[in-house]
Amino acid sequence: MASVLILYTGGTIGMAQNPVTGTLAPVRFDQILDEVPELNKLGYRIKSVTFNPPIDSSNITPEIWIKIASTIQKNYSQYDGFVILHGTDTMAYTASALSYMFENLDKPIILTGSQLPIGILRTDGKENLITAVEIAAAQRNGQACVPEVCIYFDFKLFRGNRAVKRDSENFSAFVSENYPELATAGVDIKYNLDMIHYPETKGILKVQTGFNENVVIVKMFPGMGRNIFESILEIPGLKGVILETYGSGNVPTVRWLLNSIRKAIRRNVIIVNVSQCQGGSVMMGQYETSVELLTAGVVSGM
Repeated sequence: MASVLILYTGGTIGMAQNPVTGTLAPVRFDQILDEVPELNKLGYRIKSVTFNPPIDSSNITPEIWIKIASTIQKNYSQYDGFVILHGTDTMAYTASALSYMFENLDKPIILTGSQLPIGILRTDGKENLITAVEIAAAQRNGQACVPEVCIYFDFKLFRGNRAVKRDSENFSAFVSENYPELATAGVDIKYNLDMIHYPETKGILKVQTGFNENVVIVKMFPGMGRNIFESILEIPGLKGVILETYGSGNVPTVRWLLNSIRKAIRRNVIIVNVSQCQGGSVMMGQYETSVELLTAGVVSGM
């Protein structure tokens, strides 16, 4: 009998509406099989863990990522796969972080949630949850079909560190512009086997829990002030900068901006160049406006 552990961290899928204010807030989700009795028909051994208190995903922190990873690590030998119920706003952040925290992962970790609470008639939560559980339990030739950290949403399975939330109203909330879906769910679940990463050797699961929070994201925009940019790069203790640039990795060629970047790199601040565009990639050196970033030692985020 396949076995799946469900971690409910919070999010819209387990929210209830306050009858007075009309606002949505997370509630405990202990009786998940009562909420979604269809799960019993899968014939799996399903258990759930509820975070107390449930967390609105806007409040996610690295400490909660560590709690999620530690919970999976403690139960890793007892289950074939894991499903994390999570709010959509920061689901892609959590999926990306977890994908780098687990070393020698050979079991599925599937994040999912919903745009409408599971208690609402038109909810998308039931299909998302049921199929996520199926994918977490699926095996082929004695091996997990998708031994990766993934996001499943609206009939599509994405690699966790390639997905972003693009829509706050439609059920198709997530997209992966630069990497194909790992699976699509229709009448059957079709796996894109050539795009799934399978471990070449089986090692002992390791969980990396060291986070350095001295990192900032700086998004370039026309007219960015010199004082603002320089003050960010001169933050005491700064270790890393994600520089969101134009197009294929371009920035203005004004001297103060480039000098500020060079000074930061000389202080051993790692600066990674990523594009503001959802699709495409960074190609430093293709245009004059990115050549000096390359020579300064800025890292291409591809």
